[in-house]
Amino acid sequence: MKILVIGQGGREHTLVWKLAQSPLVEKIYCTPGNAGISQIAELIPMPDRFTDLADWAESENIALTVVGPEAPLAEGIVDIFHKRGLKAFGPDKRAARLEASKDFAKQLMVKNNIPTAAHRTFVDAEAAMAYIEDHKIPVFVKANGLAAGKGVIPGRTFKQAAQAVTTILVDKAFGEAGNSVVIEEELIGEEASFTVLTDGTHCLPFVSSQDHKMSHDGDTGKNTGGMGAYSPAPVITSELHDYVMQRVVYPTVKGMADIGNPFKGVLYVGLMITDAGPKVLEFNCRFGDPEAQVLLPRLKSDLVPLLMACIDGTLAQHADVEWHDEAAACVVMASGGYPDPYQTGKIITGLEDAATIEGVDVFHAGTKQEGENILTDGGRVLGVTATADGLHDAIQRAYQGVSAIRFADAHFRNDIGYRALGRD
Repeated sequence: MKILVIGQGGREHTLVWKLAQSPLVEKIYCTPGNAGISQIAELIPMPDRFTDLADWAESENIALTVVGPEAPLAEGIVDIFHKRGLKAFGPDKRAARLEASKDFAKQLMVKNNIPTAAHRTFVDAEAAMAYIEDHKIPVFVKANGLAAGKGVIPGRTFKQAAQAVTTILVDKAFGEAGNSVVIEEELIGEEASFTVLTDGTHCLPFVSSQDHKMSHDGDTGKNTGGMGAYSPAPVITSELHDYVMQRVVYPTVKGMADIGNPFKGVLYVGLMITDAGPKVLEFNCRFGDPEAQVLLPRLKSDLVPLLMACIDGTLAQHADVEWHDEAAACVVMASGGYPDPYQTGKIITGLEDAATIEGVDVFHAGTKQEGENILTDGGRVLGVTATADGLHDAIQRAYQGVSAIRFADAHFRNDIGYRALGRD
């Protein structure tokens, strides 16, 4: 079968890498892709309209289209493909509101008694600031729409929170994504990522993982799309796993079906493990990035039948999914300055050296090829991923891979996995 993958980041490189291992796959295309993906798949230009991409997929007899990032899902690409009778993996436009609108997600959680932070939604900056001043508690100010993982700003003082409201609602730093803001109480605890596949009824949980959102060591700096990840995450005990499935995952999937928006695809739950139990920070409607870089290498089973089963409504037939016992760790190498403004076009060296290290795979996130050189082409540039028998060794191998790679002004965190290692 022929597969088309949509996207150009580290998540999509990992998806292409995993899909290419399937004996069912004859050829993989990717649009627009990156320098790493081009080594596995044939890159095609991303057309201006999804209908043109559907025309191409129809003409090439693409058996499965896998949509990596959230933006095309929120814009309805799956709806367009399905109307043509083409199989596309991911939620349709109405279901993708779980990620595209934080207010929609909050309303769904309140209606279905899903544990989450107290919140209010505002379109008026003065009303938002009055609410913050009246409640006098640390908050997070979130752009309601999609902001590439950067639209969440902590407001631990009134001044910080008021500036965040101004940045989003008044200055429009995130464009239309900031036409409204969700203000929610700050939750204290440890974050974890919970990922499941669902066909709208049945849910198949992946192994646990944890992301590192902040740009600098010790969870300091600014919020990013993710600076690294590891799996398993010890904070997710078997008891917590069962709780999240029963109190969060299945009520969410049922709640979506109850309002006529069945959710099919990847349901990613961002959790805060508080003293009062797990609470939902956010939903994503696709694989996390960089969580995909540690989850997919641990998946022993063929990914293709699982994705097809989500589309076809037959996921219950795939309860025998197998996982590698090895742990996995990913360290993101970013452009200097990220998530603030940064420069691109830096030559990357050492990729071949890193690839010779046992258990190491380098997934490209923001790269492009010019002649014989691979250059930086984004904020997050590479996800250096390693597997090993234990998490300590996986992390150590990942940093060995990082030390082999060079590009000007490269930035990465030095403490990926510190919470897990601190439990030893």
